[in-house]
Amino acid sequence: MPFFPFYLDPTFILIIIGMIISGSASMYVQSTYRKYGEVNSKNGYTASDVCRKILDAAHLENVRLEGIRGNLTDHYNAQENVLRLSDTTRNSKSVAAIGVAAHEAGHALQDRDNYGPLRIRSALVPVTNFGQTAAFPILFLGFILGEGGTMLINIGILLFSLTLLFQLVTLPVEFNASNRAIQILETQGLLSREEIPQARKVLNAAALTYIAAAIASFLSLLRLILIFSGRSRD
Repeated sequence: MPFFPFYLDPTFILIIIGMIISGSASMYVQSTYRKYGEVNSKNGYTASDVCRKILDAAHLENVRLEGIRGNLTDHYNAQENVLRLSDTTRNSKSVAAIGVAAHEAGHALQDRDNYGPLRIRSALVPVTNFGQTAAFPILFLGFILGEGGTMLINIGILLFSLTLLFQLVTLPVEFNASNRAIQILETQGLLSREEIPQARKVLNAAALTYIAAAIASFLSLLRLILIFSGRSRD
């Protein structure tokens, strides 16, 4: 397989497939969040209330709650010991917002418990960032050098594969946080029996975005392998 510019490269279809999968997952989570964002919890708690209750019950009073701009930009930062809830989440009483807030609290509990996959993911952040930055310059240099650049091409592909590794490690971290969230919401009575399945649907939809990201990373990696293995045969 010759090395074509991307607009002539038949393997570019893999990128398109990845974009479609990622876009579909994103639209699904947005529509699911909007649906259950209109359903207010019977208990009358805001997402911030629920988050604080979960953290305090877990003896994590030292974890600060802060706001952050945006939509679904909620996250837990272990380095700063802070949990940030987005504009659309923190003051909402909806089942969707409470589910998202409980999910982020689940990450704080993972941090407290030294949850293995979370530690591995944290350790992978700097090397993954380096891989994303260095992979394509190294691949380009290897391509320019021709046959003498085979080792550089292999190094570039290896660096790019760190993104896929990171995405795969992220999956158990996110699934576990969601499972913790649902269990806590149920056992602490923070959502009613009827509302638990609704919150689960929101978190399951969010999980699809991580699966889609892993699939897209795999397809991108596969494309690079096909391009450069074809080039070496030529």
